[in-house]
Amino acid sequence: METFNTFADRMKNIGVMNYLKISLQHVLYLLHHGMFEDANRNLSHAETWRYGEKSASQEVLINLIQAYKGLLQYYTWSKNKMELSRLDKEDYAYNTAFQNMLNHSGKMSVNLCTLIQTPGVWDPFVKSYVEMLEFYGDRDKAREVLTNYAYDEKFPSNPNAHIYLYNFLKREKAPREKLISVLKILYQIVPSHKLMLEFHRLLRKSEKEDHRKLALEVLFGVLDFAGCTKNITAWKYLAKYLRQTLMENHLAWVQEEWNSRKNWWPGFHFSFFWAKTNWKEDKALACEKALVAGILLGKGCRYFRYISKQDDQVIKKKIKRIKKSVKKYSIANPGL
Repeated sequence: METFNTFADRMKNIGVMNYLKISLQHVLYLLHHGMFEDANRNLSHAETWRYGEKSASQEVLINLIQAYKGLLQYYTWSKNKMELSRLDKEDYAYNTAFQNMLNHSGKMSVNLCTLIQTPGVWDPFVKSYVEMLEFYGDRDKAREVLTNYAYDEKFPSNPNAHIYLYNFLKREKAPREKLISVLKILYQIVPSHKLMLEFHRLLRKSEKEDHRKLALEVLFGVLDFAGCTKNITAWKYLAKYLRQTLMENHLAWVQEEWNSRKNWWPGFHFSFFWAKTNWKEDKALACEKALVAGILLGKGCRYFRYISKQDDQVIKKKIKRIKKSVKKYSIANPGL
């Protein structure tokens, strides 16, 4: 294995930017192969190596190098944290492990702080820093870091920033309105994210009518995506919420969502092919979809007709309830 001194000597002639970039690539290689001590040594050399005046771009690379040092310190801190959880607080070894954690956390803070204040996508660095802050009870600082990472306009749009903030606020048992405001932005960025079903649950419990209307929009939005077509939870929620929405006389909400989808959802979700496939693979899913298909397209819909004609003793009562619901709530014009 090439030592850093030889590596550094070879790099000095290629220019400071390339030197820093290649140093970082070399470190990533070492990390990938589990050579943490070598990586840390390389990072320390790269961090202190100077040639001429620093440019802004060099500054970012140096901050990144320092942040990777912070990640390595997080790795050690995390191991100490695990060790601490197995020790008795009265044990001398507990105090030693706790002191080791404190030593690493101080260095980690210094190395991570500068980078995460620089516009960019720094997910692993932010997560590590916030975990440390929460462990030591500095929740105000953790909230500040996550809020800046999510909302600072100088940073690029990043779904994970909003996910981290949302999960933190959930741990803090933040008010529903606050949780909704965070997930609303995530919805605009990634409407098919798995947290959208949680978003729907928050919205449908809200007393605000615009939130309850959005709850319906969110479910349709999730099911617009091919990766969600077999998500039984989404279909259950939609089947239930369609009935609730229509019972509360909000036909216009349903029509607004359906009008933009009526030309492509039938083939996308409710074809004869999907009826046969879903019934064969997952009868519970097929039943939820049949109810939604019947409400939106009427009892003449191929999907609904196929499922409703199945002679299955186990779910016979369920199919009977589906037929009654379709008869009562279908928004389709009679005869279509």
